[in-house]
Amino acid sequence: MHKPNLLIIDDEISICKSLSFILEDDYQVYTSVDPDESVALFAHLSFAIVLLDLRIGMRDGIEVLRTVKQLSPKTVVIMMTAYGSIASAVEAMKLGAFYYVQKPIDMEELKVLCGRAQEQYHLQSRVEWLDGEIRKVYDVHGLIGESDRMKHVFALIDKVKNIDSGILILGESGTGKELVARAVHFAGERREQVFSTINCAAIPANLMESELFGYEKGAFTGANVRKAGIFETADGGTLFLDEIGELDIGLQSKLLRVLQEKTVTPIGGHKEKRIDVRIIAATNRDLKKEVQQGKFREDLYYRLNVIPIQVPPLRERKEDIPLLIRHFMDKIGGKMSKQIKGISQEALNLLNDYPFPGNVRELQNIIERSIALADGEHLTIRDMPMDLQPQRGQTADGRLVPVYVGDTALEAERKLILATLRELGGNRRKTADMLDIGERTLRDKMSKYKEEGLFP
Repeated sequence: MHKPNLLIIDDEISICKSLSFILEDDYQVYTSVDPDESVALFAHLSFAIVLLDLRIGMRDGIEVLRTVKQLSPKTVVIMMTAYGSIASAVEAMKLGAFYYVQKPIDMEELKVLCGRAQEQYHLQSRVEWLDGEIRKVYDVHGLIGESDRMKHVFALIDKVKNIDSGILILGESGTGKELVARAVHFAGERREQVFSTINCAAIPANLMESELFGYEKGAFTGANVRKAGIFETADGGTLFLDEIGELDIGLQSKLLRVLQEKTVTPIGGHKEKRIDVRIIAATNRDLKKEVQQGKFREDLYYRLNVIPIQVPPLRERKEDIPLLIRHFMDKIGGKMSKQIKGISQEALNLLNDYPFPGNVRELQNIIERSIALADGEHLTIRDMPMDLQPQRGQTADGRLVPVYVGDTALEAERKLILATLRELGGNRRKTADMLDIGERTLRDKMSKYKEEGLFP
């Protein structure tokens, strides 16, 4: 495990050096004789502990304490002074100081005190992290369902919750793959440890290596401090590798080595660090096909795919739609201070007939937008998005796409894509073929529409 960061703020260089020498075996020590410089460090680094002099030249350490606690409430601050008084001690404690010591400092006592401060920091961090995880687990993206397909997923989660073998979660975008990973983690023995996630599609290949494995100070230009990679920070817990199919082929071999050896070496480092991390990966790609095409390493595929969990698309578990709607209405309605009691049968039928190419995430989006626009206590067909509502001039077989005078080319294109997706049951490959465009082009257009709020 990496050393916690400790900052010493004192206007006497000799004090900074002596304290640094005593503490450097247990902490990554930083020193500063300038209050403004020390405060600026918080923009780039997180500090577990700060040793702060009550008087720094002409500056009042109490003011620096106040600023530090504003910038980093979890940081544990120990005040130091040769000018101690009951009044200043009480004021420091009221502002959040952990302890108050007088100079000359008993170094052994200080080491014990720093150990207690570190425990306090970890406790505060754990409470904050657990609070965030609880919010995520019970958020409106909750993993909900009573269909046979979802019961099978729940049964698999229960079976593998304490097994460290590779788990590969498969499913289309928006089906809730990360929720399945979280359910596995929080149901198992590692529930009290960290759950970390990294999206392999969201980080450029040239930055991904440092995100995964970290780097040592001086490893490359701009590496001014050591950075722990996500494998190191997730030690003891679970690491969720989302969109693993997007990982650069060159990094796949390095990832495989980490999984095999259970060790990680930061960029620029020479010493291996042993780690204990449970790996759960997810993808919306056909990795077996990617292996055949040479885009994904076969050995890594089999290492990750020991236990596959297939998350069904919403169109294949439509019996869950009423349950999901009720869940979203309760949660989102409460957040918007709107009491939504139900949904009309006509609106429910409309949603049941829709193929949901965006899956559960799209259903949540539709319900959220409908609640925002609803005037009554029940959602009606008038509250549904226009794309879902019956359109003027629509034929019985639904193969006409209404485009009106004044519609932009982008809007016409979007209507055509959505209608074709709906007609083909959400199959993107068939939609791309019918529209005579590439599947990647279709995916890019849909992503662009979503970013601009033009696609549910």
